[in-house]
Amino acid sequence: MHSIAERIIDVCDDAVIFADRAGIIRLFNSGAERIFGHRADQAVGKSLDLIIPEKNRTQHWLGYQRVMESGVTSYAGSLLSVPALRADGTRISVSFTVALLRDELDRVEGIGAILRDMSDQRAEVQALRHELAELRGLMDRP
Repeated sequence: MHSIAERIIDVCDDAVIFADRAGIIRLFNSGAERIFGHRADQAVGKSLDLIIPEKNRTQHWLGYQRVMESGVTSYAGSLLSVPALRADGTRISVSFTVALLRDELDRVEGIGAILRDMSDQRAEVQALRHELAELRGLMDRP
């Protein structure tokens, strides 16, 4: 029997992912399956590179290793937005929060994240910005 927390995580619409110190996925819930297009059994045991676009990986891993070594993240409590990668290769925009998981000796075991696909909202904002720029252009004409 799973605990209430495990059952909530499993049915959550948002992606819930945990990666260990090496960046290997150890938890990938049903929301992550829906958002990223990988089954949990395909993702667990794989690198986070599975969902990180190639051009963002160097920056991601530099920050990830810094957090693992220092045990400190400036992103805790913040909502972050980044591009992500689906199983079919399409890029999506996700917003997420992170939390460090520590063992009984206060050593960082890894990072948990709750992610939401924000691609539709991002497209709407971009369309509104484009429309606003066009309207400003019309207002500036004599």
